[in-house]
Amino acid sequence: MKIKYLYIIACIMVFTSCKKFLDVQPESDVTKEQLFSTEEGFKEALNGVYTYCSTLDLYGGNLTVSNLDIIAQNYEFTDLNTQNVAAFKYDDPQWVSKAAQIWTNAYKAIGNCNAILEAIDEKKSVFAGKNYELIKGETLTLRAYLHFDLLRMYAPSYKNNPTAKAIPYVTAVSIKATPFSNVTEVLNKLIADLNEAKILLKTSDPILAADYKVGYPDKTYPEGTAESAKSTETKNPSLFLQNRRHRMNYFSTCGELARVYLYKQDLINSLSNAKEVIEAKKFPWAQQVDVFNTNKEQRDKLFYPEIISSWALGTDAMKHFENRFSDDNADFVPTIIQKDLIYESGLGGEDWRYRQWFLDNVGAKRTNLQKYTRNSPPLRNMHPVVAPAIRLSEMFYIAAEASFDSNPNQATAYVDSVRLHRGIRTVLSKTIVKGDFIRELVKDARKEFYGESQIFYMHKRLNLDIFNTNGLIYPASDKIFVFPMPLDELGYRN
Repeated sequence: MKIKYLYIIACIMVFTSCKKFLDVQPESDVTKEQLFSTEEGFKEALNGVYTYCSTLDLYGGNLTVSNLDIIAQNYEFTDLNTQNVAAFKYDDPQWVSKAAQIWTNAYKAIGNCNAILEAIDEKKSVFAGKNYELIKGETLTLRAYLHFDLLRMYAPSYKNNPTAKAIPYVTAVSIKATPFSNVTEVLNKLIADLNEAKILLKTSDPILAADYKVGYPDKTYPEGTAESAKSTETKNPSLFLQNRRHRMNYFSTCGELARVYLYKQDLINSLSNAKEVIEAKKFPWAQQVDVFNTNKEQRDKLFYPEIISSWALGTDAMKHFENRFSDDNADFVPTIIQKDLIYESGLGGEDWRYRQWFLDNVGAKRTNLQKYTRNSPPLRNMHPVVAPAIRLSEMFYIAAEASFDSNPNQATAYVDSVRLHRGIRTVLSKTIVKGDFIRELVKDARKEFYGESQIFYMHKRLNLDIFNTNGLIYPASDKIFVFPMPLDELGYRN
């Protein structure tokens, strides 16, 4: 591929000395100047970053169905190494190796983003229409998304220590090591990148068009259904402009800003960005008829219309997800008792997630997650099987948390809305105190993000204890919330 040279450039920021970098020979005859001489070259480079982010090294594996998911305490393991991971034993070789792998590959992806951003302003004249703004906005959002996840893994939270040494915020392709920023400095850089991206995407993203309809690509609509109800996500004549929810779009940028501002405890700006996504009404709630359709080809397993942004899964990643969750000998399998406790089966037995996401093996007393299963050929899937990056429900959770102090009734209404669209009709008390409200919010988020590696971040941001279904409590502290920095990285930058 033409973009292979970008991965070489990125290596200079990860475990590689200047001398070692100069010894590496390019894998392609295509130079940086050639690749970035045309609009198609920029598109290919950006598509390459998305492809890389969707591999097993990042969101097609490690950052969706690996250590972050293990420490969510949702599963039962017999393997000793995995038990050590679940117990936050960060000196375990499996932890050390995986933490270094995530760090290395995230910075490779960031390096590829930087190669695009360093070239794009000088080549503005090669772009047609609004593609300059679109590509730059997407790339800035990708760079911020990656940095924010690194911050949430490898540094103390803002709540615990806003001036703690955090991570390098890398914005240039250089043989010089980028110094570490502290937590607040990283958050400020994230906000700057995302706000710049938001301005660029506001004028260029097709998803903002009134006739851009989010929905299922293969849904069979009854006769007489208005044409306007059908998805238009694959209708653009340009493949690059189709399926905006499989990329970082304008609403992804708003959603990531809502996350970052909340992490920084800026409730006003967090609420504003979350509400922008909610009030756009671009992402319809999944309907019961689709979630429970008896026809497997017409059943929604992921609440697909609600996904704001996602990672497209290739063959290797898809098989990896199946190995983790749905195969006969899947790695991440909860007991039926665990599942019943997490989903409060006595009270929440009508929860769509509880009823549709799991397939019980009563004899083995275990259950398999069905969220990422594919239909076997010749059957089709109603929607692409993707790894969610940002969900509509998360925007409601963020809006709820950000508005509780100023408007508790509205805050409970946000949570009730998610619960209602998951089949739960019991509403939260309008006199609920904040501590109880946060507990209810986190409980529902744990159900929503099962198998998506998001709930750990929530516990860390709120400085909440992590507990498993056997009653074991891991007290909130940097001991469990801060991943080990790769030793090679520390030595290189020192």
